Amino acid sequence: MKPLFILLLTFIISIGIQKLILKDINYLLSARIAMCAMLLFTALGHFLFTEGMSKMIPNFIPLKPTLVLATGVLEIILAIGLLFPSYQKTTGWILIVFLLLMLPANVKASLENLNYQTGTYDGKGLSYLWFRAPLQLFFIAWIYFSTIKTNTAITNSL
Repeated sequence: MKPLFILLLTFIISIGIQKLILKDINYLLSARIAMCAMLLFTALGHFLFTEGMSKMIPNFIPLKPTLVLATGVLEIILAIGLLFPSYQKTTGWILIVFLLLMLPANVKASLENLNYQTGTYDGKGLSYLWFRAPLQLFFIAWIYFSTIKTNTAITNSL
């Protein structure tokens, strides 16, 4: 819920700042700035809750804490990539794949009632998944329409 709140709040603030300063609004830019802020926030969790997030990863995958930290760094890099027009389409596709690859970890955490922040097994369970899965799809759509779809439309019209 916190990432969604940060995404929407940053989007609204970005629109407001553009309107005040530029007198014009670039909604796609605001959408990318908002996704950047959200990804920076979620990346922070990889460093603060490494132990709990490691438990989300399937057992057959080695070096779980290292993988959690590496994906946190990747989120930061991708967040920044959204702000550079020459990288936004590539970054958008990588983020979509990244979010799809994270879904199994969310399913595992849900089925095991894992609370990734504490690393204990007293989490929200399936009720978390019923919110998280559609939210993941919303994030994917947000990324697609603010990075990939817009670039395709611009390229095709030139």
